[in-house]
Amino acid sequence: MATKSFPTIHLSPAIATMALGSASAGHSLLEKIRIAALHSFKGVEVYFGCLEAHAYATAGVVDHQSLLQAAVETKEVCDQNGISVVCLQPFLFFDGLTSDSARIDAFKRLRLWFNISHALGTDLIQIPTNFQQHDTTGDLGRIVEDLKEAADLGLKESPPVRLAYEGVSWGTHIDTWETTWEVVKRANMSNLGICIDTFHIAAKAWGDPTSAFGCLQNGEARLTATLERMTQELDPQKIFYIQIGDAEKLSPPLGPGHEFWDEKMPPRMSWSRNSRLFPFENEGYLPIGRILAILVQHIGYCGWASMEIFNRKLFGGDPTIPEQYARRAKQSWALTIRFLEKEHDNDRARKAVTAL
Repeated sequence: MATKSFPTIHLSPAIATMALGSASAGHSLLEKIRIAALHSFKGVEVYFGCLEAHAYATAGVVDHQSLLQAAVETKEVCDQNGISVVCLQPFLFFDGLTSDSARIDAFKRLRLWFNISHALGTDLIQIPTNFQQHDTTGDLGRIVEDLKEAADLGLKESPPVRLAYEGVSWGTHIDTWETTWEVVKRANMSNLGICIDTFHIAAKAWGDPTSAFGCLQNGEARLTATLERMTQELDPQKIFYIQIGDAEKLSPPLGPGHEFWDEKMPPRMSWSRNSRLFPFENEGYLPIGRILAILVQHIGYCGWASMEIFNRKLFGGDPTIPEQYARRAKQSWALTIRFLEKEHDNDRARKAVTAL
């Protein structure tokens, strides 16, 4: 199939609030939003843990009412600083639950999140694929039913709420964008789409933190195949937003005795929690540029592109961490746009040569 090439780049810069410092280290949600705005970001993904920390700091308790009040205060600061709330995330451990009581509790929690999203002024909630090790099923029929029911509830909200399903690279049953896309297609709901994360795609198809080489032996072939499928199959209208991030190559590789090793945690999860980086930073090594080029140049995605990282250093108590990471993210955004513009120029030059 011939690939299209889209002549312009229409991406809006956003950043996840936890990428500017962990709430557990005392980094304030509202201050992180102000700092994001000062560094030219137009949107934020509100990380639920950051919202919980703000609710506790102001009310001394985390409950329905304090979370709603925290959301109202968050929106006020966003409005004052010209920031949009891209989404509320991550709505964890939802799909494929085998316990009826756990499923009932999950839908009860979802209804609370609908209320919080309205208070934040966003119409989008992100749902990562389930990575619980027990009491879940990989039956796609059941998972489709879960997402379809959730989307149906979202449609009944006023205004309606959209759901972005994300394939997490250490998901217990679903760990690729391909399977999340299959679920979204089968559910066939207008308000259900996917979130594409460059880290998760590269980490699953190509990367391997347990290898001295940092990649799978057949990683190149796997990545090429997944990008070909993406080009041919993915509908850009169903990509509700993208997350862009890279990671460090671990040396020595992850394994027993490594400072990041946790026998209870999948290796890619430990790698992600400790070592993710903003796009095109010097220490990064994953082939995220190839993924971005497919998404923007060939599929024609336009919309929010959010800097989402986790890193051990974000848990530090240094009060300058939010500003440091916002500055790095701004530089990373400039490098990302420069890369995409160069890719467009190269693609145009290749087409001109082919036409001769």
